[in-house]
Amino acid sequence: MYAIVFCGGKQHKVSEGDVLSVELLEQEAGQSVELDKVLLLSDGTNIKVGAPYLEGAKVSAEVLGVHGGEKIKIVKFRRRKHHQKVTGHRQWYTDLKITKIAG
Repeated sequence: MYAIVFCGGKQHKVSEGDVLSVELLEQEAGQSVELDKVLLLSDGTNIKVGAPYLEGAKVSAEVLGVHGGEKIKIVKFRRRKHHQKVTGHRQWYTDLKITKIAG
């Protein structure tokens, strides 16, 4: 059984036992989260597609922790103008372990 959920502006294909990284959530490690924006639900033979979301379908997950992603370097450079500006950004992610898919 698998589902496609919408979380943090992205779509993720999940099944029970999977660990995935989503955009930073407010929950702390050990808490449970319910993802109710389920786009598709499949049990192997039957497929249910929402318009845009399925009613009554939920995916339960446990928060494992928070980690930072790779550092992204942003360089602004103007040739022949003696101007160079370098900044960086590091996006934070929350790790979720999928415990149950209900639909």
